[in-house]
Amino acid sequence: MKKGDRNTGRVFYTALRILSIFMTVISVISLFTIIIYLLINGCDKLSWQLLFGKYGDKPSILPAFIGTLYLVAVATLIAVPIGIFTAVYLVEYMNNKGKTVKIIRIAAETLAGIPSIVYGLFGYLVFVVTLGWGYSLLGGGITLAIMILPVIVRSTEESLLAVPDSYREGSLALGAGKVRTVFSVVLPAAASGIVTSVILAVGRVVSESAVLILTIGMVVNNLPETIMSQGTSLALDIYYFASNGYPDEASATSVVLLAVVLLLNAAANGIGRLLKKKTGEI
Repeated sequence: MKKGDRNTGRVFYTALRILSIFMTVISVISLFTIIIYLLINGCDKLSWQLLFGKYGDKPSILPAFIGTLYLVAVATLIAVPIGIFTAVYLVEYMNNKGKTVKIIRIAAETLAGIPSIVYGLFGYLVFVVTLGWGYSLLGGGITLAIMILPVIVRSTEESLLAVPDSYREGSLALGAGKVRTVFSVVLPAAASGIVTSVILAVGRVVSESAVLILTIGMVVNNLPETIMSQGTSLALDIYYFASNGYPDEASATSVVLLAVVLLLNAAANGIGRLLKKKTGEI
């Protein structure tokens, strides 16, 4: 290679490195700008009435808390087992080979790329109209489960693939069967990545709004009585307050939602590190 070519290549890669650093700085600044703006405009609007009071003359986000808990419970109870067992089947039993694996992977990647409003329309047509459930937390939760399923499948796959083959070989050499090896050795070793992906998927459920507008009815003033009741969520409350002349309440609810999402991300990182440490000690 000529000296001039080497200098050109060095300049080119230096420029790419500077561009990467610049874009990273812009991303971080944008994130902190949003967080600071929300905190400045919303923290002083928080009150006991807004957080835990009964919805009356003044609004409250207590129904949104309850509705969000219902949605998270339904979505995770459906998506987590299906996602983990699908990933186990693909990695441990199909070895990521074959037409079935390709079909499932294409389906998962396609689902991951569909806009959330399309999921909302699907949930509306299937659960609200076709099945006759009407607007319900159950329909919204199932729709959210379908939406987060590809994330859990793909993340669990990567976690399982990261487990060294020596773990599997050692377990099989000691006389353990395939099923016992998978559930007693492989899954515990991949637990940190799996738990992290599940918590991040829950964060998406908490912050989703487009799907829920079409599936749960956005009833903000009543606590849901059953899982078949209409309801609301924190994200929907922000939209409702901002659209109906409650800017202060919208700002305060934004702070609450931001805090929930940040706590979920912190929990994902913390639990992931803890499980990695325990796995390493074992």
